[in-house]
Amino acid sequence: MSRKGSTLPADYFERLYGGDRDPWRFRTSPYERDKYRATLAALSRPRYGRGLEAGCSIGIFTKALAARCDRLLAIDVSENALAQARQACAGIDGIEFRRAALPADLPHGPFDLIVLSEVLYYLSPADLDATADRCLDALRAEGEVLLCHWLGETDYPQSGDEAADRFIAATSGRWRVRFRRREPAYRLDVLGC
Repeated sequence: MSRKGSTLPADYFERLYGGDRDPWRFRTSPYERDKYRATLAALSRPRYGRGLEAGCSIGIFTKALAARCDRLLAIDVSENALAQARQACAGIDGIEFRRAALPADLPHGPFDLIVLSEVLYYLSPADLDATADRCLDALRAEGEVLLCHWLGETDYPQSGDEAADRFIAATSGRWRVRFRRREPAYRLDVLGC
C-alpha cells in the first residue's frame, strides 16, 4: 500500500516498533554505523550547547550525539521506540526524551543544533514546510541544522532527495547549505546562516 501524500500517522510507528524492536537494524547494520560516523563528522563544531534530535527512534545515534551536546532533547512519535531509547541511554547525563510529532510538537528552542535524520520523508509536503518554519524559529542565529536521508526507493510521502530539497528550499531565505555529502545510499546536508 502506498503512503504517498499524507504524513505517516503515529500508530504506523507504534505498530512497527510493537512488532519488531529494531525494524531498521540500527543496532547491527553496517549502513547505520557508517552513516552515524559520517553524520557526526559533518558537524562543524566539536561541541554544542543545546541539541534537538527529531526522530530519535531507539536511541542508538542519540548516545553518540549526546557526547557532542551539553543538553540533548530527543523526540520521537513512538512511545515504543522512546522506551527503548530511554533504556539504551540510561545513565547518560544531559538527555531528555519526549514524545512529539512533527510539525505540531516541535519544541520552540532555542537550539544550537537540530538533527533531522531520516525523518522528513515521513511528512507530507505541507507538514514538511511547517516543520521547516518551526525550525527557523527554534534555531539560534549561529546554530546549524543537519539533514540526513536515505536515497533508496520508498513508499513514504516523499523520497529522501525530495524531502531534503524541499526543506532546503523552505529555509533558503535565512539559511544556506554549508556542507553536503552524497553517498550512494544517503545524503547529508548541513544548513545555517
